Amino acid sequence: MRALKGRGDLNNLMRRVISVLIVMLCMTMGQSGDVFLSDNSKVKLSNSNLNLIFANGPAENQEINGLFTLSFSSTGTGNISSIEIDISSDGENWSSVDNLTNTPWLKHIDTTDYENGSWIFRARAWDSDVQEFTNYFTTDEFLISNQIPIITNFQLTNSGYGGGSTATDRAWYALASNGTLNFIWSASDDDLSYASLTNVPGPGTPSNDGPTDINYGWDWASGNIGEGTYNPRLTVWDNSGLSVSKTMFIGIDRTAPTMNSPTIGNGGDWTDSTSVIISDLQSSADDGSGSGVSYVQIQKDGVWSNYTDDTITLSFDEGEYQISLRAVDNVGNIGSKIDVDVKVDTSEPEGIGWSVDEMTTSLQGPINISFQAQDLQSGIDNNNSKIQYGFDLNGVGATPDQSGRWIDLGVTGLEGTMGVASWATKSRQYLMLRAVVNDNAGNELITIPRAFQILPGLDLTWNSSLTNIDKLVVRPGSDNGKIEIYGMLEANQLYGGSVTVQMQVAPADRSEDIDWTTMDTHVIQSGNLSDDCMCEEVVWEYVVPNTGQWDIRLVIDPTNVIDERDETNNFNYMMVTGASVSSVGVVTSFAPGIIAILLAGFVISWYQRKKVTPPPN
Repeated sequence: MRALKGRGDLNNLMRRVISVLIVMLCMTMGQSGDVFLSDNSKVKLSNSNLNLIFANGPAENQEINGLFTLSFSSTGTGNISSIEIDISSDGENWSSVDNLTNTPWLKHIDTTDYENGSWIFRARAWDSDVQEFTNYFTTDEFLISNQIPIITNFQLTNSGYGGGSTATDRAWYALASNGTLNFIWSASDDDLSYASLTNVPGPGTPSNDGPTDINYGWDWASGNIGEGTYNPRLTVWDNSGLSVSKTMFIGIDRTAPTMNSPTIGNGGDWTDSTSVIISDLQSSADDGSGSGVSYVQIQKDGVWSNYTDDTITLSFDEGEYQISLRAVDNVGNIGSKIDVDVKVDTSEPEGIGWSVDEMTTSLQGPINISFQAQDLQSGIDNNNSKIQYGFDLNGVGATPDQSGRWIDLGVTGLEGTMGVASWATKSRQYLMLRAVVNDNAGNELITIPRAFQILPGLDLTWNSSLTNIDKLVVRPGSDNGKIEIYGMLEANQLYGGSVTVQMQVAPADRSEDIDWTTMDTHVIQSGNLSDDCMCEEVVWEYVVPNTGQWDIRLVIDPTNVIDERDETNNFNYMMVTGASVSSVGVVTSFAPGIIAILLAGFVISWYQRKKVTPPPN
C-alpha cells in the first residue's frame, strides 16, 4: 500500500471505508429492515428480548416434499402468545402460512400447496410482556420438489344423504348390517402404485387396491356393519414413495327418530281459534346421533301430510279431535306415531245468575257474593275469572258513579265476600256487580252490570190480622155512630226511636180535589218498639158524621222521617158505612136482593127438572 500523502488523502480513504461498510450493511438487510451480520445474528430493532429459533426447519438447499413439520423454540426473556409464519419464493413477496396461538409451537405444512422451487420461511412472535412483535427470523433457502399423487375422486355409489366432505356435512346411509358399501376412487400420478382404505365400518379392513391389479374401488361387506359414524380414509401411493390421503365422513343410520308432543295453540289443553297453531313441531322430533330429522308427518282426517316448518296452522271446527304425528329422518327411517289431542272452543262462557246476600243498613260484617256460569266445552277457568264491584247512586250505567271505577273483589274465582266500614252510610245506594269470566280456552265474558240496592234494615207495618174496626155499619151521629179502630204496629227489628201514626178519614165517593182528613195523631214513645214484641197497639175512636161510606186510613210515619225498607206498607185501609135510620139493624136495600136471587134459583131449578123428565111409556 502506498503511503498516504497529506490530510486530504486520509479523508478520502475514510470516506471510501465508510461507503464500503454501508454497502455491506445494506446487503445484509432483510425484508423488514432487520440488519443481519454474517453469522445470521440480528441487530435488534424490537424491544422484545425474545429470539425465535427454527427447531425443525429446512436446511440450506434441502429438498422437502409432502408433509413437513415446522417447529420453534426460543431464547431470551419474554412471553410468546402467538407466532406468525410467512413464506416467500423471492424474499420480497411474502404469503401468510399460519398464525399459531397455542402450544406446541409447530405447524404441519403440506408442501403440495406450493409450487416446486426455492422458498424461504420467516417467523416472528408476539411478546405479550412488551406488547410488541419480535424481529423476523428466517430460514435458509430450501427447495420444494413434490411429485406426489393427486386424488381426483373418492366416493360411495350407495344412495345416501349429505356430502361427506366434512364431519359437519357427513354422508348418511340407511344400510343393513349385512349390506355392501361401494367405494370408488381415482388418482393421477406419473408412477401410481396402489391405494389403501382404512377406518371402514364393521370389523376388518379391505385389502390394498394394487399394485398388481388396480380395481379403483372396493365392494365392502363385513357382514356386521354397525350404526354410527365412520371416517374411511383413502391413501394413494406412487412408486417414488410419495403418498396422498383423503378422508370421507359417513354415517350408518337404521334407527327411526322419536316424536314428542308439540305445542298446541298457547300450550293449554284448549285453544280459542279454529285456526290452530302447532309450534315446536321440528324441535319436538329427535333423531339422536343419526342423520337428522327431515320432516314431520301429521295424520288428519285419515291423511298423512309432510311438514318441514317448525310452526304450522291447521283448521278445525269447534270440538275435540285427535291427530297423529311421526318423524322421518334424512335417510327415510319412519318413527312411531304419537297421538295428540286438539281441543277447540271458540264460544265464550255463559252466565247463569248472581247470588248475593241481602244488604241493609242494619247489616254488620261482609256479605257473600257468587256468580254462576257454565262453559260446555273447555270449562270455566276460575284462576283467570273474577268479580268486580262498585257503588252507584241510581243503579244504571257502565261504570259505578260513586266509586268511579270497577274494583276487584280481591280473590280469584267467581265467589267471595265483601264488606264496608258502615253499611248504614250506603242506604238507598246500589251495589253494582259484574263478572269477568274466562274459560280454559281463553274466551272471555264480561257480564252486563247488575245492581243490588242497599235498603234500610228497619221496616214498620200494620199487622193486617190484628188491625180492624169494631163496626162496619153504624147510624151516623154521636149517639150511635161511634166506632173503635184497632191498629197493631209492628217493627221487623228492635227500634228505639219514636214513631208517629195517624188515623185519617175521607168520603168514599169523594172527588179528586178532596183529600184525607187527619182525625187523630198518636206518637209511640221511644223504646216502645225495642222489647221482645217489637209491637205497639193503638186504639182510635171515631164518630161517623153522615150517611154513606167512609174510608179510614191508618198511616205510619206520615212525614217520612224514618228511613224504612218499604214505605208502601205504611198504610192500612178500612171502610165504615153510615146507614139511614130505617135501615139500621137490617139493611133494607140488601135483603130484597138476596130474596130475588133465591127466587130466581128456585125457578131455574124447577125449569131444568121439567126439561129432563122422561115422557110416559
